[in-house]
Amino acid sequence: MQETFVSIWRSASTYKPERGPGAPWLYGVARNAIVDRSRARQEPAAEAPDEPTLEPGPDDRAEQSWTQWQIHGALERLPEREREVIALAYWSELSQSEVAAQLGIPLGTVKTRTRSALMHLAEILEGELE
Repeated sequence: MQETFVSIWRSASTYKPERGPGAPWLYGVARNAIVDRSRARQEPAAEAPDEPTLEPGPDDRAEQSWTQWQIHGALERLPEREREVIALAYWSELSQSEVAAQLGIPLGTVKTRTRSALMHLAEILEGELE
């Protein structure tokens, strides 16, 4: 904005009242100042990456979000006993032995609940996809 006003001030001697009103002249000087400024600050061309990115694109992130939402909903539908072994194993990254120790239940019970929970999740998710 300031540079535009400076351009107008410097160009004041070029204004000829006999050619018409001042507003179009002001707009022309301002437009030229803006164009000159945008030309002066052209950014250098970005270098092409050597290898394609492994980052997921917007469509991949959207699908991941949708899948996470579906899994979260399916987990909410599991019985509490199954949900807690899945949460400890997958989100807390505990081994089945650590889950057994944390819950104070036998290792065989943890394995049975985990297998049952995964089967229930598969059934729930397959039902939602149909």
